[in-house]
Amino acid sequence: MSFMQFHRLVDVQARMALRADASRYMFGYIWWILEPLLFVAVFYVVFGIILNTGRADFLVFLMCGKLPFIWFSKTVNQASGSIVHNKGLIGKVNVTKMLFPLGIIQESLYKQSAVFALLFAVLAFNDYAVTTTHFWLIPLLLVNYLMIVVCSLIAACAVCIVRDFAMAIPLGMTFLLFSSGIFWDVRDLGDPHKTDLVLALNPIAFLLDAYRQILMNQTPPDATHMGLMALVLVVMLIGMVWFMGKASQYLALRALTA
Repeated sequence: MSFMQFHRLVDVQARMALRADASRYMFGYIWWILEPLLFVAVFYVVFGIILNTGRADFLVFLMCGKLPFIWFSKTVNQASGSIVHNKGLIGKVNVTKMLFPLGIIQESLYKQSAVFALLFAVLAFNDYAVTTTHFWLIPLLLVNYLMIVVCSLIAACAVCIVRDFAMAIPLGMTFLLFSSGIFWDVRDLGDPHKTDLVLALNPIAFLLDAYRQILMNQTPPDATHMGLMALVLVVMLIGMVWFMGKASQYLALRALTA
């Protein structure tokens, strides 16, 4: 199978999943936007109104952090069980196991495109200027996508090999939810060294801060940091592609018997 044929297969799988998902609900495709909006609304009520952060721009601040995080967390959570959930097909056809998490990733990419369109509309409504700094969104989105792909492949293999990871991954996402600066600004920690440490050790915190710097402050992110992240992620992606190719039969056996 050529790369283009494989890509078309992944895309068809994603489109079919989207149609099947939309057909189950009355609002159908509207849930692409409605679900993340409800998440933002819940956290805005808790942190913006009840706890009163004191930021006049807290809603935009929250959306710039929460919406990209939902993309990451929901995709990885769903992709983590993709190999195991398709054990019926795996037992009948010798197919590359990357097909299943990549289908979830492609499906989430379609949904996220609508979510980002909503975010840009909110930014325009609140008079945030569009400048040349916004071109930095292109490499930022690519790095964000790379991280989702790598983490999804790792999660899918981990759950396939040891089912207990299915319980640990959502807990890890909860930890990242509260430690990545979604409801608070990493630049308000008071200590620049602590801020640098959080941004260096938590790649999700760096990505969310980069979105805010570009969209809200018209400030370019740290290009060196982002470049190093991209390099590490590319190396990890190559490693995962190699591993999943070499361990294809082992992953099939674990999916069918564990």
